[in-house]
Amino acid sequence: MSKIDHALFGAHNHALADAFGACPKCDAQLVIRRSKKGAFIGCATYPECDYTKPLHDTETQTLKQIDGSLCPECEHSLAIKKGRYGLFIGCTNAPECHHITSLKPQANTEVNCPACSAGKLVKRTNRFGKVFYSCNQYPRCKYVVNHKPVGNSCSQCGWGILVDINNQWQCPQPDCHYTQPAQK
Repeated sequence: MSKIDHALFGAHNHALADAFGACPKCDAQLVIRRSKKGAFIGCATYPECDYTKPLHDTETQTLKQIDGSLCPECEHSLAIKKGRYGLFIGCTNAPECHHITSLKPQANTEVNCPACSAGKLVKRTNRFGKVFYSCNQYPRCKYVVNHKPVGNSCSQCGWGILVDINNQWQCPQPDCHYTQPAQK
């Protein structure tokens, strides 16, 4: 029978022990730590040293400048950029100008926004792939619904839209419980 060398399995002999380098505050080892918000890099001597940094880089990179394009807000040129949520089109005058445009197509539902009456509700996708519908006048109007909007108004409370949930049209207002069968 062969003898197992337990020293090979010690935490101090881990192959990635020096992967993150030394702490700039106290020169101790940097290690991966976990919190309720996710993983991050932190000092191994915590709580004596509280140095932390993100595990993933959140910097925005400019990939390609779009020739002949102008920002509608400041008239600088636009560029294709890569950020923490993927690709987008943004102004090259950032951070002074905050204009960005998503590369994901937004399907217009042609349903008027019931909150501001100036915009239309558009289909969007969040960073996890979940579909929602929001006003195209964002950030002036922050109205959002999670189900497909229908252009009919609620006959019980008068709200400007209904939402389609499992072939039932329902009022999205929390205090109104109006429901009707979906009409084709």
